[in-house]
Amino acid sequence: MARLPLEGVRIIDSTYVIAMPYAAGILADLGAEVIKVEGPTRIDTTRGGAQGVYTDNDPGDDWWNRATSYNLMHRGKRSLTLDLSKEEGREVFKELVKTSDVLMENFTPRVMRGWGLDYPNLKKIKPDIIMVSNTGYGHGDGPYSNYGAMATSMEGTHGLVSLTGYEGEELPSKAGQSFVDFVASWSALLGIATALHYRNRTGKGQWQDLGMYQAGAFFAGEHILDWTANNRKPTRIGNRHPWRAPQGCYPCSGTDQWCVISVGDDDEWMALCKAIGVPELLDDTRFGTASDRMEHHDELDEFIRVWTSTLDKFEVMERLQGVGVPAGPVNDSKDANTSPHYRERGFMQRLDYPAERKMGSRILLTRSWQLSKAPMPIERAAPKLGEGNEYFLQDLLGLSESEIAKLDEAGIICDQPPNPAPPNVISLPDQVKRGRVAYFDPDFKTKLGI
Repeated sequence: MARLPLEGVRIIDSTYVIAMPYAAGILADLGAEVIKVEGPTRIDTTRGGAQGVYTDNDPGDDWWNRATSYNLMHRGKRSLTLDLSKEEGREVFKELVKTSDVLMENFTPRVMRGWGLDYPNLKKIKPDIIMVSNTGYGHGDGPYSNYGAMATSMEGTHGLVSLTGYEGEELPSKAGQSFVDFVASWSALLGIATALHYRNRTGKGQWQDLGMYQAGAFFAGEHILDWTANNRKPTRIGNRHPWRAPQGCYPCSGTDQWCVISVGDDDEWMALCKAIGVPELLDDTRFGTASDRMEHHDELDEFIRVWTSTLDKFEVMERLQGVGVPAGPVNDSKDANTSPHYRERGFMQRLDYPAERKMGSRILLTRSWQLSKAPMPIERAAPKLGEGNEYFLQDLLGLSESEIAKLDEAGIICDQPPNPAPPNVISLPDQVKRGRVAYFDPDFKTKLGI
């Protein structure tokens, strides 16, 4: 197999939740040795807790190793538990930094600074260290710098929620679950790649100060500029578009099945009218120009709905794409997991867990891109909590068995959370009743081929 791009690079992933753990998972795909560092009393929230989504909806005897989000984002990593709130843990951490290339952390600015683990201090012990600090509002003297943040709340801060929702509605709508996490992930990957390139040329490390709200603001960039230049504030337009018409999300046959259609010029308009069986619309003066179609959008939508509602959403897409009209089905998670196109692209990959994990085979998302000279299959499942303690402490850092035993006795390290509380698991039928999920498929493993 071809050598992976980041083989030989060691990365400390002292991060939590989604944004940076997801980025570090991709770095592991690229061949980096990624060390997932968690505190014994502060394990990653994606291991369970409030999220509480487990493989087969079964937490088992070690729920902290079975959560679905954790297993997706931490594939290929190894786990080291280390209590950084205690001096002994911080001293071990510093030794780990000395042997590493990249450190990723997502505490609020006061935390690493208070521990003496901020960039000015760490570069004294590892001058070429590359450090990524991901916070909601960035470091520095800004009035929000020390505020905690979650992607779900920052959709408001960076302005996107002011744009989302339907025309005439007063209540803003969220755009998704936490999409800004993934924008921050991609931003971090770009920063790490450029910092490694810079270090290879100069021998110097650097610090990436990443503010998630700024990454999110790019999604509202045109509107921010419009206000700056023209003092104009946008209105909510739902599924429509400022200049493409018709554009919308149209009902298809079945329950809660939809397809998005977007027409951008006269050629696409002509093709749409013929495809939906109403070529006479081409002679209708209400729809003669793009401006006319925008003005009479509601009337035009009715003609399209009549056609789409009789067809499967994939058939709508295929017919329209076949004549050059942009269209795409609204996929749910089942559609994504069973998509033959995703499988053909290698986007969905089967991973067989070790027998002792009692998790069988699973389908994991990989990446939206591929490298022609470096295939990157997911080789290793996400680690059990603390599975790498002995390797990192004894083999890598040279601690003796007695020193490791003292860390264990002091609660600096562990291989399971102290006093783990039984998780609250809701049955799948009850999740449907509560509106947490739309439906579940008892035969999903057969459909996934696992």
